[in-house]
Amino acid sequence: MTKNALVTGGSGGIGNAICLKLAQAGYHVLIHYYSNKEAATATLEKINGHEGSAELIQFDVTRQDEVKNALQSWKETHQEEYISVLVNNAGISKDVLMVWMEREDWSKVIDTNLNSFYYVTTPLLQDMVVNKFGRIINIVSLSGVKGLPGQTNYAAAKAGVMGATKALAQEVGRKKVTVNAIAPGYIRTEMTKNLDEKELKRLIPANRFGTPEEVAEVVAFLASEGAAYITGEVIHVNGGLYT
Repeated sequence: MTKNALVTGGSGGIGNAICLKLAQAGYHVLIHYYSNKEAATATLEKINGHEGSAELIQFDVTRQDEVKNALQSWKETHQEEYISVLVNNAGISKDVLMVWMEREDWSKVIDTNLNSFYYVTTPLLQDMVVNKFGRIINIVSLSGVKGLPGQTNYAAAKAGVMGATKALAQEVGRKKVTVNAIAPGYIRTEMTKNLDEKELKRLIPANRFGTPEEVAEVVAFLASEGAAYITGEVIHVNGGLYT
């Protein structure tokens, strides 16, 4: 049976690295995107260029019916297979102090980062349980662990996913389905390109920002058989930054 892995937000910086790493590990990767087809296609071409296996899948993670229909369509054309690894990576931030935060800034971040966890995970969970193997890996954030000013919405969403991770892990552990989260700190991506790395790295014991590839390494490990006894955990990839 083909090993299938779905990476939401697969066209982004961290998502791209995760897709490439899972393809190297022998997975057929479903590279999810919503609007940035060009970046998703570039990831697909990289995987194909290294003799990996991948395909694109498009849906809006904030629309439950759209998610359900896209995953159902995939299943109908792959009836003997199932998605055994899910990486919930899609996310956005709309940073603003809460005193000036509009309702839309709150709702859009909660929908994309938290509600999407429910929308995408639910349709795939039953197959993992029936087949007695599954890996659910949620990309959260340092912001959800300690909170960061200007990110009340983002911190709330990521903290919510961490709580859901711990609860779901207890529900499906007996079925050999693990559920973990990875909390990156400052990683060099499009989302952090406007931050002052020279100033911020002084706060980081490792004295630098991390790379998407360093996050992807942890994802690949959690997806492997070697991580079968790790579940309900939040693993920090932040260079030692906690305060």
